[in-house]
Amino acid sequence: MLIEQCSYDQTEIHCVFVDLVKAYDRVPTEELWSRSDVQTLTSWKAPIIWEGMFVPDLFDQMHKQQGSSVALTVFAVGRYLDAYLNTFMSSSEQHFMLGLPVIYYIFTDTPEKVPDIKLAPQRQMKVIKVERYPRWQDISMMRMKTISEVIESEIRHCCTHVFCFDVDQMFTERFGSEALGDSVALLHAHYYNLPKDQFTYDRNPKSKAYMESGDFYYHAAIFGGTWKNVKALTDACYQNIMEDKTNEVEALWHDESHLNKYFWLHKPSRVLSPEYCWDSSIGSPEALRVTRLLWAPKHYDTLRTG
Repeated sequence: MLIEQCSYDQTEIHCVFVDLVKAYDRVPTEELWSRSDVQTLTSWKAPIIWEGMFVPDLFDQMHKQQGSSVALTVFAVGRYLDAYLNTFMSSSEQHFMLGLPVIYYIFTDTPEKVPDIKLAPQRQMKVIKVERYPRWQDISMMRMKTISEVIESEIRHCCTHVFCFDVDQMFTERFGSEALGDSVALLHAHYYNLPKDQFTYDRNPKSKAYMESGDFYYHAAIFGGTWKNVKALTDACYQNIMEDKTNEVEALWHDESHLNKYFWLHKPSRVLSPEYCWDSSIGSPEALRVTRLLWAPKHYDTLRTG
């Protein structure tokens, strides 16, 4: 463990840790902090982040020194705005990237209904009107195009990193700078501990999302990275979605299927454990020491159309 390689002089610990963290996307997790009860390293040497693997204050200090800033994108279209946005935003202000500059990009078809949330210093909100598609599947898939466009027009000029969230979630504990990386994927809570043959990849060879196998099953409710990498991801997913439409094909899990295909071809440099997005209906396995973000109760019968 890192602490065993340093003297207990706080300045020395800080310097060694910061130097190591700067290369965090490229070094084996065993050289940082690890846990024996869960997988903490991918086959391509990317860390899988769990509680107990990092010192929050040191990560925060390092990112402040580097001038890191984060754009958070979230879509609140139709009934999703009334049902979830206020809770999502209020809880984010309590737990998401505290101490770093954050710009919220709220995409909605009804900007006048966005709640007035009191934001902390260095945090701001931008509301952008978007089209409401008749089918929720199209809303989900077409967000890739919208995110890419706003990265190109705005985010690239003001933020170093981007995180993209589904709105039907609630922050409950720290979701901090330890999650920042070049390319960030999230292990799906329902699949992280299952054998690969149970992963629900798209099995239709006609789809651009088609996969025979993969590394993990990633959840599209959260993905992120540097603005350049998130733009590359959203551009690729959008292009493949449109090619499927041309061929009258729709991937099994829509944009999530395309995201899994992208991360199979372009390995993420950091993987977030399911503690970063947990479904409480699963229970509380022993490995889960903290839940940082929880799925909100789903009422798809009244929220979704199409």
